[in-house]
This record gives sequence, structure tokens and C-alpha cells, in this order.
Amino acid sequence: MTDQLVEFDAVALDAGYGREEMLQQMAATPPMNGQAAMWRRTILRHAQLSDDLAALRNATPVTRLMMPQRVADTDLARAVWSDFQPAVPLSAAGAVAGGAGFALGWLVLSLLALPFAAALRPRRKPKTKVAPTTRRAAPVVKGEPPIAKPRLVAETPSHIPRLSGVKR
Repeated sequence: MTDQLVEFDAVALDAGYGREEMLQQMAATPPMNGQAAMWRRTILRHAQLSDDLAALRNATPVTRLMMPQRVADTDLARAVWSDFQPAVPLSAAGAVAGGAGFALGWLVLSLLALPFAAALRPRRKPKTKVAPTTRRAAPVVKGEPPIAKPRLVAETPSHIPRLSGVKR
């Protein structure tokens, strides 16, 4: 739009007029009435957008968030949105390339971390083998106490000392 206004001003200067005088001459000529009104709207819109741009450039990032009225030009917003292309490729080829890169990176990091993971893993104690027994133990029946052979006092071995005062 700025280029168009510069060109309009150059044409006006070549004709010997300033911007406002050129617009008055256009409005006075019947076939150019519509053109004069269009140029007035264009000049007014350019001035408004220039003021908004200056205000946004001078504002801090946080202050810009509080100035939605400065970017409320719907024609401009539609034009910007139609030209917008995201920075991340959102095509099928981009998704495949991103997935392949992720898988390759994961593989490389896993291979690099493998020696460190083995060094940090806790060591287990080796299991001791128990010699197998040749005789089988009798099955234990639950609920019944084991039957013990009663001992008589006379059967006490002689090598065990007797406690004083205890009769057996």
C-alpha cells in the first residue's frame, strides 16, 4: 500500500499538485469521483495501519497482549492468515521425516547410554545350590501335631550333666 501512495504522490507532483489538491481535482471531475473516494479511504487506512504498527513496535511483548484493538483490521487479518505457513512442516512427508529423526535419535541415545546403564545396574547375589536329599520327607498333615516318642528318664545319655536339684 505504501508503494501505491508513493506512486500517487509522484503523479500528483508531476501534475503540479499536492496530495489533497490532487484529490480535490479528481472529485471535481465526474468520471474520477469514485477514484477520489477510493483514494481517500486508502490514505485513511494507510494512516491508521501506520499508527497501529508504530504503537505495536514501541510496546513491550506483555503490553502488546493488551492491545488487540491495534490488530483488529479484519481484511489484514484474513490476508495474513491466507499467507500463513507454519514453521513446522505439517505434511505427510514432514511427519515421516520427523518420526524417522525421533527413532534414530532414540536409538543413538540408547546405544550411548548402554554402558552407563550396565554399570549402574545393581548386582545380584549368586544363588547357592542345595545338595539334593535322597530320602523324602513325610508329608505334613495340617492340623495334627507331630507324634513324638516319649522319653524316659533312664534313657537320658550319661554324658549330659544333671542339674542339681532336678529329678528326671
